[in-house]
Amino acid sequence: MKNAINWFEIPVSNYERAKKFYNEVLGTEIIDHHMDDKNVKYGIFPYEMESHKVGGAIMQMEGMRPSTDGSTVYLNGGDDLSVPLSRVEAAGGKIIMPKMDIKENGFIAQFTDTEGNRVALHSME
Repeated sequence: MKNAINWFEIPVSNYERAKKFYNEVLGTEIIDHHMDDKNVKYGIFPYEMESHKVGGAIMQMEGMRPSTDGSTVYLNGGDDLSVPLSRVEAAGGKIIMPKMDIKENGFIAQFTDTEGNRVALHSME
């Protein structure tokens, strides 16, 4: 087993608002990949599918509820997570744990997104 995680899904209540938030914070583009069921909205974060890298998505559907409880997803903070973290509040989120040094494992920070999910960032600097 190369990775303990292969895929993650972040539940959202308002797909367009969440998509805008993550696009702004991460400086990326979430790609719409909605399901056949008209009530399921799905957007994929960029990832390297061919090399079997970990990927994930935001998902709006019945039964998926944003939460600050439960597992924490750590998104790639790039070279220095200070950059995306500095965009969180302007994009509508709230920083709940500022950048913290975790020694040889780099740095982490946590925030709540526009949907009410607790999400984190990780970088080596």
